[in-house]
Amino acid sequence: MDGPLLSIALDRGRPIVGQLVAAVRRGILTGAMLPGDPVPSTRALAAELGVSRSSIVAAYDQLAGEGYLEQRQGAATRVAAVPSAPAGREAPGGASPPGREAPGGAGPVPRPGGPPTLPGSPDPDAPRIDLTPGRPSTARLDERAWRAAWRAAAASVVPSDAPPPFGLPALRDRLADHLRQARGITCTGDDVVITGGTSEGLGLLALALHERLGRPPRIAVEDPGYPGARAALVRHGATVVPVPVGVDGLDVAALGTLGRLDAVMVTPSHQYPLGGRLPVADRFAVLDWARAHDAVVIEDDYDSEFRHTGAPFPALASLDAERVVLVGSLSKVLTPWLRFGHLVLPADPALRAAVEAVRIDIATPVAGPMQVAMAALVESGALRRHIATARRDYSHRRRLVIDALGAVPGTRLTALAGGLHAVLEFEPARGRTAAAHAERVSQTLAAEGVAVARLSAYAFDPDLPGTRDGLVIGYAAVGDAQLVEALGRVRDVVRASLDAGPEAL
Repeated sequence: MDGPLLSIALDRGRPIVGQLVAAVRRGILTGAMLPGDPVPSTRALAAELGVSRSSIVAAYDQLAGEGYLEQRQGAATRVAAVPSAPAGREAPGGASPPGREAPGGAGPVPRPGGPPTLPGSPDPDAPRIDLTPGRPSTARLDERAWRAAWRAAAASVVPSDAPPPFGLPALRDRLADHLRQARGITCTGDDVVITGGTSEGLGLLALALHERLGRPPRIAVEDPGYPGARAALVRHGATVVPVPVGVDGLDVAALGTLGRLDAVMVTPSHQYPLGGRLPVADRFAVLDWARAHDAVVIEDDYDSEFRHTGAPFPALASLDAERVVLVGSLSKVLTPWLRFGHLVLPADPALRAAVEAVRIDIATPVAGPMQVAMAALVESGALRRHIATARRDYSHRRRLVIDALGAVPGTRLTALAGGLHAVLEFEPARGRTAAAHAERVSQTLAAEGVAVARLSAYAFDPDLPGTRDGLVIGYAAVGDAQLVEALGRVRDVVRASLDAGPEAL
């Protein structure tokens, strides 16, 4: 790397960071710097060039965001596996071709000669750029802490018994500490149940409510809302009842019009998918309704870790320790590959006994070694550090989404206050429905290898006339270069669809 970077002449008339970025880009795209090559430390390079270390840090951060460099906590910064650009050309806007992450955003591309990050061969039918929501980036996982956690699991004594029904006490204690610090929830390890992710946790709750009530429970769910949650509840015997969602989230007043309900499931911190944040007054109203109707509140604390604007509101579980069950997962924080989550149970002896009875009959799907590894990872502080680093990355990518799609006529860009996705909602125009636009746009993008989700897919009844429609765009799992390219195509295809006559739809 010495040649292409250290030989640059720093021109005082041009920004130093820009020169550094351009020089490294040029070295990578010409093949002078190869994938896996370590780059000098920021301190060493600053001393070599006679510039401030902050300039080197800023340049490396920009290059990592564009996909040219791989930055991992506890490991040297290295050149990413960037495909070669056509001779004499860089990617549009100076951005790199995709390379920081594997096709489809599955994870970091392995260095030459190294083991693949994920098993199996690439799916030939996978989209070229996958912007479907619900997929975090794994590019900033702390390799050293991650491997140390699994070494701890491998080195531990192998018991002859199954894991405890509610999970390893050490892991439950660590997660309780994390939730107290991150979400202000007063809980102990005794309140925590380890689950195989959100869907498994919801299935466990549905069975436990059936156990406690002696009949299948009726559970209100947000409409639109997370289809996987609805499916998990129904598969485990619950009857789900849709509740409309407004600008700020669940329509609390509508709960009183739905007859007998045993529970309500709500995403108050970042409504999925529309992104509303339930105001404090409505949070207390939900709790008042639950007390008046002897109902349970199931709080999916989805995306609460990644707040981009405004201070976080208190979790419902921090406001009522008697009726709220908190459902949490590390799938959106670390990776869905883990299938790892947790419940925080309220001080309701009957519900706790029912959950325990079901969990004894249906043993935890989370293997003991994974529980040991996750306890080590949380205790090391790696989870907290990863959340802070990922939040900065996602905030930057959020800005790219706003820059690309914030002013497209006939659309509204929402759901950007937090989380890992945005919603581009279509407005009916020129006698055509939002659904017609969404169908045309999503099919055109799919044909070009860009995958997005339809907003109507989250509705309780997608075919109901007047159902809102548009695109749900995940921006976390892909690198900046792929994201910029895909967002440009989304913008162009949406505009073309809006300009097309009715006969084109």
